[in-house]
Amino acid sequence: MTSITLTGSVKGATQTLIIKNHRGNMVSWQSLTFNELTNHQLFDLLKLRVDVFVVEQNCAYPELDEKDRHPKTHHLMGFQDNKLVACARLLGEGVSYPSVSIGRVATSEAFRGKGAGRALMREAIDRCEALWPGCDIEIGAQEYLKRFYEGFGFEATSTMYLEDDIPHIDMKRAGTATA
Repeated sequence: MTSITLTGSVKGATQTLIIKNHRGNMVSWQSLTFNELTNHQLFDLLKLRVDVFVVEQNCAYPELDEKDRHPKTHHLMGFQDNKLVACARLLGEGVSYPSVSIGRVATSEAFRGKGAGRALMREAIDRCEALWPGCDIEIGAQEYLKRFYEGFGFEATSTMYLEDDIPHIDMKRAGTATA
């Protein structure tokens, strides 16, 4: 069962979509630009990303960069019971890659194994297609997640490389033609 509530701007920046996943968990999705984020949303977003990418993965690197506040960047956030449980960064053409891209894909530890990662990627792809119709989407995926991303139509476009001592691979998903 799916219920949809849309609010806000036409291009999807402040839309909210509520879905019920297969395990009965309600997740509310919201996509905002940097300037639309509240202080609390920004804190929760950055805390989740630091918890996952810096602390859990023991990877000391600058988590914040100028891409976070680029005007073509949208921060996708998934909330359950008003708590941030998943996030991704949607970047317009030319911000990270020549094409649109998805990055900083993260789910909270407590929410893993419940379909959150799949729901997050499906929503991220849908948002990219709404914001940038017909776009190709690129990602720099951790290599162990290659099959996960292939399940969403991504194909490898590079050989393995190390980024912050973690094996990565570039992948791309062809856009759908627009009428």
